[in-house]
Amino acid sequence: MRFTDRTVIVTGSGAGIGAQTARRFAAEGANLVIADINGPAAEAVAAGIDGAVAVQTDVTSRASLDALVVETTARFGGVDVLINNAMVCGETPFLEVTPEEVQRDLAVNLTGPFFASQAVLPGMIERGGGVILNVSSVNGLAYFGNEAYSAAKAGMLSLTKSVAIQFGRYGIRCNAVAPGTVATESWDHRVKIDPQLFERAGAWYPLGRVGVPDDIADSLLFLASDAASWITGIVLPVEGGVLTGNLAMARTIVPSLREDPAGA
Repeated sequence: MRFTDRTVIVTGSGAGIGAQTARRFAAEGANLVIADINGPAAEAVAAGIDGAVAVQTDVTSRASLDALVVETTARFGGVDVLINNAMVCGETPFLEVTPEEVQRDLAVNLTGPFFASQAVLPGMIERGGGVILNVSSVNGLAYFGNEAYSAAKAGMLSLTKSVAIQFGRYGIRCNAVAPGTVATESWDHRVKIDPQLFERAGAWYPLGRVGVPDDIADSLLFLASDAASWITGIVLPVEGGVLTGNLAMARTIVPSLREDPAGA
């Protein structure tokens, strides 16, 4: 197993991508710390993972993040992998977004990963290595709405490079993944309004579907593993090809593309 005796913190792991990622790392032998602002949700996920520890954590609070690292170190001896996955995404139209909404999106999606990285880096330096992984978004690479969230996710990519460059000499790697649309509980309120949302969204993806949490977990497992030991400072799009191009637009412009070559 790739992560036997390694300790992994996953923020925002009370549900969705974070919860499934935690389960996948545990299945590969890791010690898991389930960190989430929703304490009961974190406890529920930890209860299903042998040996996992739940720690209620507010990633917008440096004190809370420091306490998370102290508790993890006391339990397991240190942190080998930090996955900055906690997120929040506002939906207010651009001209109506309030200062409070902007600050919230920045605090969770950018400031949180910044301070979480600060919290784990001294221990990683002392231990001679470690991995920090940031769960960004295609929104940080192209326009898909949610402007404050998108700005924060773009900033996370710069943070990734900063950590990779400064701390690589200590054996510390830092990379990011950029998921596209992933079917998780965070979409429940929209799916209730539009039950066909994921089916319609999938039509915009070259691979014909939106993602599932395991798609993202697979990429994180790879980047955290020794198989990626010479990879640092990158952003890996995990997005079904949505950033590659727009077939619907191309078919509007190029008549010959309107015919399906497979006859489907």
